[in-house]
Amino acid sequence: MTARRLDQLLSSLGYCSRRDARDWLKAGRISVAGKVVNDPGLKPAAAAVRIDGEPLDHPEGLLLLLNKPTGLTCSHDLREAPLVYDLLPPRWRDRNPVVTTVGRLDKETSGLLLLTDQTDLVHRLTSPKHKVPKVYHAALDRDLPPELIPLFAAGTLTLDGEEAPCAPATLRQLAPRLAEVTLIEGKSRQVRRVFDAAAGLTVTALHRTAFGKLTLGNLAPGSYREVDPAELAL
Repeated sequence: MTARRLDQLLSSLGYCSRRDARDWLKAGRISVAGKVVNDPGLKPAAAAVRIDGEPLDHPEGLLLLLNKPTGLTCSHDLREAPLVYDLLPPRWRDRNPVVTTVGRLDKETSGLLLLTDQTDLVHRLTSPKHKVPKVYHAALDRDLPPELIPLFAAGTLTLDGEEAPCAPATLRQLAPRLAEVTLIEGKSRQVRRVFDAAAGLTVTALHRTAFGKLTLGNLAPGSYREVDPAELAL
């Protein structure tokens, strides 16, 4: 990561404005490698910087796994509140680049959601060429017709308003009205739309259980944990 000016670094990590950062420097609150500094243009290694003796909060970036509850939107638009970002500490919500979701889950969908402020990682994880599988459990309003299993796998199902068919998907019946779907695409509201297009079925509840090799484990709804980049195992 390219070294940044101290005032820019503190501002980008959500601590304060660049103007306030200069005040903090004048007040002797910032040290580098154990030495108090007051030059906002200094470009030290982030790991060496301390604020009131404390190290910087995730200076190399955030990568979080959240168990999203229903009722929250994956948007930064306050008019769509409540937002998934409301579950994060205020400082993280003020970071620049902003913390954003890797893809989206609609308001009434729950489950595994990744959040990061690393723009390149968002692009990598959502790129169609990587074909990262996403696994969902879908509750249906009627019994699952068995003929949908080969239909999903065939890759011939076309959604309304689109010309290209969906990529092949794996459909597994867990109960008469409960199905597991594994997709390698990320079209808007895709799981709900494919069941409707295939058999006029309505998804009454939708929960994402896995993203690539990542799973929720015992993470409670509304809770999150940090993800080691090595866990992504792309």
